[in-house]
Amino acid sequence: MPDAVPFFFALGVLGSLLKSGLRLPAAVFETLSIYLLLAIGLKGGVEIAASTAPGLWRDALLAVGLGALIPLLVYPLFRFRFQRPDAASLAAHFGSVSIVTFAVASAVLAGKGIEFEGHMALLAALMEAPALLVGTLLARLGGPQKPDWGKLLHEVGANKSVLLLAGGIAIGWLAGPQGVAPIAPVFVGLFKGALCLFLLEMGLLAADRLPELKKAGAFLIGCGIALPPALAAVGWAAAQAMGLSPGGTVLLMTLAASASYIAAPTAMRIAVPEANPALGIAVALAITFPFNLLLGIPLYQWSAGVLG
Repeated sequence: MPDAVPFFFALGVLGSLLKSGLRLPAAVFETLSIYLLLAIGLKGGVEIAASTAPGLWRDALLAVGLGALIPLLVYPLFRFRFQRPDAASLAAHFGSVSIVTFAVASAVLAGKGIEFEGHMALLAALMEAPALLVGTLLARLGGPQKPDWGKLLHEVGANKSVLLLAGGIAIGWLAGPQGVAPIAPVFVGLFKGALCLFLLEMGLLAADRLPELKKAGAFLIGCGIALPPALAAVGWAAAQAMGLSPGGTVLLMTLAASASYIAAPTAMRIAVPEANPALGIAVALAITFPFNLLLGIPLYQWSAGVLG
């Protein structure tokens, strides 16, 4: 039976297209986003505390390298069609990761009883920043303007998603399984229900971006569909180098295939202000995000099983 979680996203898209007026209150949506990031981090931190895996820090370094490599791979494709600032910004969006996509993939695997390495949340957190820094370098190399590196590094490090995810990992790591056990009913037991409500609103937001995507053209729409499977293959190769389990391989493929629509737009607005912010947000949220939710995650799971 298919997992119910992605269908809430589809319901949100349908609600927007039908102009139903459906919308979660902004405060509720903000609370859900904070809750999900902390819950993911706490679970990952607890698993790291209980883990004796010797390759943890090797995997962490490889994840940083993967996050830096992806924008370098996709930048020439975008440069073929767009000016340097827009191409670099788009490369940063695809190089950074979508924590929500990671959460959905984790929930799908957990629902099927497929185990994965506990430090995958740490790898997700580490993959956020490198792509943003590489994207900034790509935009500025040969250009007249110099980025405000101090402001950019602060924005990347203090970004809400990075701060909450990394903070949750640290709390779970320091507290360990016993310390987190009293709050587990809230941060573990309610996780999937909160994720469904969050995806309902994400479906509404994604459908709202469709008019912007039409202006971007067929080329960008094609990239939003074609790049996730191609980048998932790069993630699969990295997973083999790390020696991850089939479940961990699916999650790393999902991270590599995802595109950021939270951290990347904020960072690129500061680092590359001349880039068109609508391009990255529209393709990441309206094309790549739903593709991964509805088609990508099952595809990556099947591929990991066949190739593994």
